[in-house]
Amino acid sequence: MEFEQTGRADSGQTSPAEVDPAWPAHVPEVRPWRQRSRGGTAADRMLSEVVAMRPPLIGHRDVRLSPELVGAMEACVLEIAALDHSHGAELAALETLLLRTESVASSKIEHIDASVDDFARALHGIKSNPSATSMAASTAALAALIRSVDEGGDIETAMVQTAHLALMVDDPHEHAYAGRFRDMQNWIGGSDHSPRNAVYVPPPPGTVDEYMADLVVFANRTDLPVLAQAAVVHAQFESVHPFTDGNGRIGRALINTVLRRRGATRRVVVPLASALVARRDDYFDVLGAYREGRIEPIIRSFTAASTVAARESRVTAARIAELQSTWQQKVGSRRGSAASRLLDGLIAAPIFSASEAEEAIGGATSSVYAGIERLHEAGVIRPLTNRTRNQVWGAADLLDELDDLAARIAAAAR
Repeated sequence: MEFEQTGRADSGQTSPAEVDPAWPAHVPEVRPWRQRSRGGTAADRMLSEVVAMRPPLIGHRDVRLSPELVGAMEACVLEIAALDHSHGAELAALETLLLRTESVASSKIEHIDASVDDFARALHGIKSNPSATSMAASTAALAALIRSVDEGGDIETAMVQTAHLALMVDDPHEHAYAGRFRDMQNWIGGSDHSPRNAVYVPPPPGTVDEYMADLVVFANRTDLPVLAQAAVVHAQFESVHPFTDGNGRIGRALINTVLRRRGATRRVVVPLASALVARRDDYFDVLGAYREGRIEPIIRSFTAASTVAARESRVTAARIAELQSTWQQKVGSRRGSAASRLLDGLIAAPIFSASEAEEAIGGATSSVYAGIERLHEAGVIRPLTNRTRNQVWGAADLLDELDDLAARIAAAAR
């Protein structure tokens, strides 16, 4: 695949006073072009050159920011810390929920959409909905990247490729390129068959390895404000566009990876993509500003998105903290019963099959099935498939909270 159609035109004109002198604009480079496969119009086939954009190398570049923005970032980091330290007993479940919320929203930026139940089924390996399957792959990719730095290790290009493999390995069109940096020219917008009228043409394929090596140098620094670092890592990654497809989702996964590596988060994921998808045009505008040599717009945008996402996620944490007692009241089961043991593990594993429930809690099969039915009758769980055997169940309140959290973040961002 030689193209990726995501995004929109870079925004407006840049006044010289707005350009950070420490951050050069991307530089155009005229390259010869030859169409590799026939298709499109005569103009596509006759195109002989393309103007690719060369981002600056950033590994050791200074980041200069206004005092006002630095203050906003510091306030945001405090909001994230409050989220990360709240409701310790529920944080494992909260991390899972926020990971899924972020993955769903990141997929929606790429116009990939599915219902929560479809997404839950896909997470459980039921591939009936291609969009939901793509969202589940996005969750796996984000988890792979974040967990790669959980012990404080550096971000490595190999980890980025592993995450891309998780994202694209089952994609019917892109699986051959899963986990590999591109060896062809790609572009954003314009024709499907050539870079004619493209909105943005990333640097030539022969430069990708150098750019990615430089990017991880910047990503592993410790002398930068963490939110600024995360935003610039994302913007630079999107400009390099190192993969044939899936760049947006991997690039947004890098944001939380930087936050985790720097210790801004320890146990949760900040679902800022829910705020970005609510203002999709603005998101592409700030990426365009970055390419013009202005880094503050994207840092400001990500700071605002992260603040909103962390604040609303704390509301979700409080709701999760109340679920256990609410469920017990609904079910009314005695301690030690199959229904009670199922409830004990429901927050940590809100999507499960009957066979998994039996393995998790033990006991007679008939008791496990009776416990599941009791939770179903009480409205605590709902079936996610039409199966009569080995049904997949989901914790209704938690799945609904995934939808509600994303909606609240989007509303606040607007």
